[in-house]
Amino acid sequence: MTVYHNHTGQLEEITEKPFKLEREMQRLFEENLDVIMQLEPVKSEFTIKNKRIDTLAFDPQAVSFVIIEYKRDRNYSVVDQGFTYLSLMLENRADFIVEYNEKFKKPLKRDEVDWSQTRVVFVSQGFTENQIQATNFKDINIELWEVKQYENNMIVVNPVKKSAAAESIKPLAQKDAKLRSVTSEIKEYTEEEHVAKASEGIAEVYQRFRSSILNLDDSIDIKALKYYVAFKKSKKNLAAIVIQQNALKMLINAPKGELDDPKGVARDVSSIGRWGTGDYEVRIKDDTNLEYIMSLVKQAL
Repeated sequence: MTVYHNHTGQLEEITEKPFKLEREMQRLFEENLDVIMQLEPVKSEFTIKNKRIDTLAFDPQAVSFVIIEYKRDRNYSVVDQGFTYLSLMLENRADFIVEYNEKFKKPLKRDEVDWSQTRVVFVSQGFTENQIQATNFKDINIELWEVKQYENNMIVVNPVKKSAAAESIKPLAQKDAKLRSVTSEIKEYTEEEHVAKASEGIAEVYQRFRSSILNLDDSIDIKALKYYVAFKKSKKNLAAIVIQQNALKMLINAPKGELDDPKGVARDVSSIGRWGTGDYEVRIKDDTNLEYIMSLVKQAL
């Protein structure tokens, strides 16, 4: 990707300024984890069973741990290393719980964590085609993130997306005991599974709202988690929909007091437990207020 600066209509190429050390990338991510990945930093240089983890983080939305590794060179196997770290975490869950509790001074129980959403993220200035293809499986829970630095202090972060036709790795994992052990615990939630919970009528209502949200901006993506479907823009949740049999519950990601809702269709849920992010919830049974509700969602863009 070539980046330019626009000087009143004249484009000037901005030169890439490669990171000299892995530690530079690590420091950048650890100091901005919430901005870049919406994660909570737990521990830098976390050592367990003689293995060092660059960054241990926690995903409050998925309620799961994330291991982040930084690489300057491109000659390594992301799959082998990724599965080694996934296996390490799943075999030593109590150690990760202890580390979290010591950092945040609040109790997190082992059964509160969704271990099926455990994942490993590799951060590098670039990946080879072989590395990208090796992780192009829908249920592998290994992510690749590219980060580039430019001479004017511009930083570009780009998660490498898996193809829509990505297959399951489980048939291949049957040939390897370690892979089989990890993939038996990892779960890839799908939008279809959530929609299957709804009645036919509610499923149709969901599809209408789904299309309307996606039409708000071309960069909005969908991510299915355990309890809800998230609509994300620039890695931040815009809205989340919990699909029930006879209704939808939409969480709008606007802080308390900042949603302009003259009709009062959204209720303040900032002080109660909920799935998804945002302080406002709208309960939906039909598409009567679709346009008005979309006007509320737009405020979270």
